[in-house]
This record gives sequence, structure tokens and C-alpha cells, in this order.
Amino acid sequence: MAEVVEEVIAQIQENLTATVDGAGEEGAATNATGRTPSTPEGMALAYGTLVVMALLPIFFGSLRSVKHHKEQSTAFAKTGEKPDTMSSKDAMMFPIMASCALFGLYMFFKIFSKDNINYLLTGYFFFLGVMALSHLLSPVISSLIPASIPKIPYHLSFVQGPQEGGEKKSKEKKYLIDYRFTTHDVVCFIVALIISVWYLVQKHWIANNLLGLSFAVNGVELLHLNNIATGCILLCGLFVYDIFWVFGTNVMVTVAKSFEAPIKIVFPQDLMTNGLSASNFAVLGLGDIVIPGIFIALLLRFDNSLKRKSKTYFYATFIAYFVGLLATIFVMHVFKHAQPALLYLVPACLGTPLLLAVLKGDLKKLLAYEDHPEEKPKASKKNNENNANAEKSTPPAKKETKAKKEAKKAK
Repeated sequence: MAEVVEEVIAQIQENLTATVDGAGEEGAATNATGRTPSTPEGMALAYGTLVVMALLPIFFGSLRSVKHHKEQSTAFAKTGEKPDTMSSKDAMMFPIMASCALFGLYMFFKIFSKDNINYLLTGYFFFLGVMALSHLLSPVISSLIPASIPKIPYHLSFVQGPQEGGEKKSKEKKYLIDYRFTTHDVVCFIVALIISVWYLVQKHWIANNLLGLSFAVNGVELLHLNNIATGCILLCGLFVYDIFWVFGTNVMVTVAKSFEAPIKIVFPQDLMTNGLSASNFAVLGLGDIVIPGIFIALLLRFDNSLKRKSKTYFYATFIAYFVGLLATIFVMHVFKHAQPALLYLVPACLGTPLLLAVLKGDLKKLLAYEDHPEEKPKASKKNNENNANAEKSTPPAKKETKAKKEAKKAK
């Protein structure tokens, strides 16, 4: 074990490389600054912390996705409007759109100033970070606020009235803004605003991690794959996408090094020597967390649909993700080259539940599961009613022919 550690340290000192994730962000790697990790313990602490920070958003985001799914199902039962989920067509188009966005950023960084582009991106992610952190901290802060402080509800709405000169005036109100919040939400917003301003001013790694983890948890919670087939299409498409842009070109690495935004989680390898002012970071991109995470969250909802005491598919795939992440870090150091993390994560996250379903005899149930199935029984009932009405009402021409036949028989 000591020989392996010494070999890894020697390789890192020779050539530090950065990996990139499946969605165009930086993946699990050391930063390519040429700085040497202070101690083997510091490097082990950095990578161990990154792995833990990758597992936590997937675990808690999956649990929150179950609650969000129940809320969507309740709203669907009341309004009849099907929730927005990723379809198979969306999954097919996602790698193509991601490739266009990645290459577009690459060209922007080549043509225009990196600082100006990063100013715009930082401002954009600043507002997103405030909303994401507010949503993440809401249940935590609400539980910490004393019951003596009243929870006053508010409703912010902006309604669009009927347009003048229109042919028909719609009686239904169109809400341009329809937002409900409480005094507890205001406290969450203030806390999130302070953290976001901290990142905006200092770009501190702790503030970066708080924003990045909030994006990851919200992504796993709110981005839903409706069925297993859609998840397989998405992961397989990004599997090819990641390999092409990492091994085929230098586009991914160039964008990852130039892109300054909280789309990654970082941890300093020289924390033990330089403290909080450390600057030699190990990096893990959010794409390596969110993309497999939304598939693992789907498996947890599938486990709940089976109504069994155990969450076999969720925990098995969760462990497979952990093993795949360790394999990514290990191979990166052995070959001293940027590694597409989804090259190892996708086979682990797809192969584990499918193999387990075959062994347990749940393959048909797994492939047939849908978060929000279409209401096919109602449609069939309507068709049966229409057929019954059609049989009852016979055309007048047929009635006349029957009357003539009876008249001939009487003659």
C-alpha cells in the first residue's frame, strides 16, 4: 500500500492533470497549476472529502426527490396537468445540445477575453445560487427558528389582464408571477444572499462548495427521469459525449480550466500546511454528481413503488457509483491523463440495477416503471363508450333494408 501511495505522489509531481465530467465541467482531478501537494495525508484528505461531498448530494437529493414526486402526483390528481419530466427525445438531444454549448464556450474563450465572459457567468450563477441555496436551506432553517417566531405567509403575484382589441377575452387569469413564501423563507433568502455575495467578492473555496452542493442537491431532487429507458438513453449518450470530448479533443479541458463558476466542488490538498488560504485544489465537477444522481434517485422511487421493506436497487447502485468514482481517480493517477468520469460511472450505474433485476426477476417491472404513467384506462373507457353508442345507433340506410326484407317475407 505504501508503494502505491509513493508512486501516485511521484506521478502527481511529474504531471498534474485535470479531468472533466460528462456535462462539460471539471471532473475529479488535481488542478493543473504545477503545485506539489504538501503531504500525502493532505492529498488523501482532499480526495476522501471530494468523494464524500459527491455522495451526500446524491443521497439526500434522492430522498428529497421522493417527496417532490409525491407533491407532483398530488398536483396531477387535482389539476390533470402532467408534470414536466425528461422524455426519451430530450435524452437523445441532450448530448447534442451539450456539445454545441461546450464548443460555443470554447470558441468564446478563444476569441474574447476570459475575464469578461467569466464576469457574465459569475453574475448569472450568483442569482441561481441564491435561489438554489434558499431552496436547500429552507427545511433546515425552518426547523431551527423558534416556534415563538410567527410564520407569516405572503403571496406575490402579477396578473396579465385581457388585451384590448382581441377577438375573445379569456376569463382565466394569466399569472406572470405567482410566488408564495413565508417569513422563514425570507430568512433563508438573506442567508443565501450573504453566502453568494461572499463567493462573488472573494471566490473562496468554501463558498464555492456551498453553492455547488446546493446546485447538485437541487438537480438530483428536481430533475426527474420518467422511466428507466430514458435514463439509459441519457447516460449512454453522455458516455459517448464524455469520451469524445476528453480523448478526442482538448476542448473539454480548455473550457474546464477557463470556466470560473460554482459548477464544481473543490478541496485543498495543502489544507494542513496553508489552512483556509490553501490554493492547491482537487476538483470534482457537478456533472459527475447530478447525471448519475438523477438516475439513482429514479431507482429509489422504483424501490418505493415495489412496496418492499428494503431499498435494494437504490443502495446497490449507490455503492456502484462510489466504486466507479474511486476507479476514476485511480486510473487518472496511473495513466497520468485526463479521464472522462462517466466512462466508469455509467457502466457501474447502469449495469448494477439491470443485473440485479435479472437475478431478482424484476426486469419487466424495472423497464415498465414510470413516475407518471399515462392514463390509458380512461382512454379505453371512452373508446368503449363510443363503440357502444355506435352499435346502438344504426344508420337509416341499414334500417330501411331490414324493413324491406321483412316486408318481402310477409308477402
